[in-house]
Parts: sequence; C-alpha cells; structure tokens
Amino acid sequence: MKHKYLQDALPFLKEVDKERQRQFEFYFRNAPLWVMDLLQSEELEPGTTFIRENEPADTIFFIGRGIDYAISMEGSLKMKEISYIHSEAYAAGELKHGTISLIEDGTLVIGVLTQPALYEKTVSNMVECKSRGAYLMGLTTFGNYNIEDTADFTVYIPKTDPHFATSLAVIPLQLLGYYVSVSKGLDVDKPRNLAKSVTVE
Repeated sequence: MKHKYLQDALPFLKEVDKERQRQFEFYFRNAPLWVMDLLQSEELEPGTTFIRENEPADTIFFIGRGIDYAISMEGSLKMKEISYIHSEAYAAGELKHGTISLIEDGTLVIGVLTQPALYEKTVSNMVECKSRGAYLMGLTTFGNYNIEDTADFTVYIPKTDPHFATSLAVIPLQLLGYYVSVSKGLDVDKPRNLAKSVTVE
C-alpha cells in the first residue's frame, strides 16, 4: 500500500490482500471528489414534476436489501425529520408480508440498489410496486442503466466497492429530504420537536 497513513488509520488493512488494499486506497483517494459531485444539484427542465403535479406525497416508502435497507432507513428518517412527510423504510424482500398492501396509485417508492448481488431481486420488488400503481425512484450506481426501464426517475452514484457505496448513496437521499423541506417553505435548520441532544429519559 502506497499511503502509510491509511495503514496507520485502518490497521486491519495490513491483514488484507494487496488487491483489497488497492480497492481501499482507490476509494479513500476518490471519495472526496465523488461527494463533491453528488453535492452538485442537477438542474431540471422547467415544468418537470417529480410526483404528480398538485398532488403532494403524503407517504413515501424506501426499500432496499442488505445494507441498502440501512440506507433506506436513513433516507426515510431524514424525510420525516425535516419535511414532515410520513415515510417508512422496508426490507425489499419483506414487501409481500403485508407492506405491499399499503401501496396504491401514485405512492412514491424509492428503491436503493447499490449492492450488485441483490440488484436484480430489488428491481423485481420495484416492479411489484409499480404494478400496484407506485411512482418509482431508483438510486443506484453508474452502469446500472437498465433501472430506467423500471424506475420513473433515477439518481446515480459513482461505482465503487459495495461496502463503500452506501456512504455515497445516503447523500442524495439526505438532499432529497432537504429540497422537499425547502420546497414546502420549512426551516430545515430548526425541525420541529427535535433537539440536538436528549436531556431527559
């Protein structure tokens, strides 16, 4: 490994093979640039609607499998915290255990698909949601362009090691919550009923 500071900061790297060390080094060298790219807002054409015009979402579902489920939970939490829109995160593989009955025409479902081994299964879950009238947003890595055959709107993040992809995937979801909140005229810096620290038990 070229950069000794990585080995000092992450001692476990001394125990992994050279190829894995190279992957870690590549990620840590490029991650700051990827984050900067993700923070650039994409300009949409005037008149573009994310959901149906004049029909604000009252419920949003986030779905994912494996560690994508954890990112879905973070996206849902941020949406609730700052936009006051009811949202829930569900393990995509569990949709048929009751959750799918909540999806109706126009429900926004956001699928997180950063894990290659689980990609096809999550797409299949999104197709099930779409067949029940859901409006789909996909969040995946560059190269997975076939998601556009299923999703109505897609956001891409840089392709990297699946273990690191989630640290990039959370950024667009947090920005989504932020922009929804701003569009509602809410004070993003002072969400209601939230405190920076818990002072009572």
